[in-house]
Amino acid sequence: MDHNFMYRVKKDWIRNWSLYVLVLPVVLFFILFNYRPMYGAVIAFKDYTPAQGIADSEWVGLANFTRFFKSVYCGRLIKNTLLLSIYNLIFGFPAPIILALLLNEVRNAKFKSLAQTATYLPHFISMIVVTGMLTDFSLTTGLFNDIIELLGGERLSLLQEPGLYRTIYVASAIWQEVGWGSIIYLSALSGVDSQLYEAAQIDGAGKWKQLIHVTLPAIAPTIIIMLILKMGTLMNMGYEKTILLYNPSTYETADIISSYIYRVGLLEQDWSYSTAIGLFNSFINLGLLLVANKLSKRFSETSLW
Repeated sequence: MDHNFMYRVKKDWIRNWSLYVLVLPVVLFFILFNYRPMYGAVIAFKDYTPAQGIADSEWVGLANFTRFFKSVYCGRLIKNTLLLSIYNLIFGFPAPIILALLLNEVRNAKFKSLAQTATYLPHFISMIVVTGMLTDFSLTTGLFNDIIELLGGERLSLLQEPGLYRTIYVASAIWQEVGWGSIIYLSALSGVDSQLYEAAQIDGAGKWKQLIHVTLPAIAPTIIIMLILKMGTLMNMGYEKTILLYNPSTYETADIISSYIYRVGLLEQDWSYSTAIGLFNSFINLGLLLVANKLSKRFSETSLW
């Protein structure tokens, strides 16, 4: 049996060696940058110091996790991360789907190409540039306040207002990623059989009913898969945008788990504590991914596994 197995492996390698060579850099990338660093997660259970190294640092068990849960910042960090994540999911996830559906109905090729280019471009703007634009536009003399004043409102330093931070964060994230996120849905829409629309038209279905009964069911598997993947990264709010936008006056609504990890891990060099918080965050994401996949598998025929 072993001989037959090795023979099949050898035969498959000879036949498909070019494909294996092609995928080798990807495999090496994941081994080096995704799986190998997992060993470092053990410092979450130690009092790590670089001088002693990971292996020789003192084992402290769950002390770092207990310290985080007892911290005065724990509730605020989890609340802010969850709220930003949920708002991003509620408003940000449907946005590229809606844009793709709208672009799919455009028949003027030049206008469609222009609209796609205009919505894709923000994705390629550096985060530091985006946050710089937001900071300038949010000043009392900035563009946003010009619009607010034009509509009869009062000028405010918007990024100094805790109650407005989440709105600015989520709205800017949608603006930056809606076009790029629509690409996969446009690809799914291009695969919908045109005969289905013709049959729906013969049955008297208008554009709205065609959308409900033909388009959405056709791209539903793609939407479900993207939603499951989104749930797996729900708590992964990047620290870059947060630390570039927040300030002490907005900490109560802006400070999230990733920005706190940045402060205690890199600025205060409390590596074990920050790793414990990051590991806790990753376990929450894993749990959300497993639950979302299980629910999808129960209520539909689509799942990751």
